[in-house]
Amino acid sequence: MTGLALTGVTGAVGGAVAAELAAAGDALTILVRDPARAPDLPGADVRVVASYGDYSAVRDALDGANTLFLVSAKESADRLDQHRCAVDAAVAAGVRRIVYLSFLSAAPDATFTFARDHFHTEAHIRASGAAFTFLRSSLYADFVPGMVWDDGAIKGPAGDGAVAWVARADVAACAAAVLNHDGHEGRTYDLTGPRAWTMAETAALLGARYVPETLDEARASRAGYGAPAWEVEGWVTSYAAIATGEMDVVSDSVRRLTGREARSLEQVVGA
Repeated sequence: MTGLALTGVTGAVGGAVAAELAAAGDALTILVRDPARAPDLPGADVRVVASYGDYSAVRDALDGANTLFLVSAKESADRLDQHRCAVDAAVAAGVRRIVYLSFLSAAPDATFTFARDHFHTEAHIRASGAAFTFLRSSLYADFVPGMVWDDGAIKGPAGDGAVAWVARADVAACAAAVLNHDGHEGRTYDLTGPRAWTMAETAALLGARYVPETLDEARASRAGYGAPAWEVEGWVTSYAAIATGEMDVVSDSVRRLTGREARSLEQVVGA
């Protein structure tokens, strides 16, 4: 077991973090659900953990690790319980530092319901006794093109609020910088793009249009997906958090952590 353990390595952010650290010569332990999907990284020690909620499996997989990069679990009704279990297992295994991929404006009463899970996960990490760094990411710029409906509109209750979309590549670069350098313990970094965009501006960049919805209209327009109520509420409130101003944050953390400017929305979507 190496001292640096990573989760989420089959995803875009975690995979990029693992690739950058491996290229820098770091010996890594990577935790995956499916070993067939594990990235091929030189010298990486692959450990199989089916779920963050499996305390014994997480503890055993992290035995000997000093630092853990904890990417949040897939949204689910019990995601917070999974996070708490993973943190407890990590501390029991001897992990001394946790770098957690959180969310911008995480708070117990955040409008975006999933951001509440992130706040309570942060609180659990703080209470665990482990050193910590929280990377609070804005909404991903990479997802913006997929927000356009078949009728050429972006729809949601975002009002006239703004959001500084951040590139996943920038989030990964910041995480790698924090994991590979000292001096970040106890710090929280807001990770955003270089400017905030209204939803109307965002849609126009893509040659689309923005159609404002009320909360009830947004819930109704997404009801046909057959998703559970908690998931629909997460989708809808991600827009609502833009309307309240909770996403209108522009930070220079990407530049300070990586030494270069954050990618713009135009760069990410190729506009």
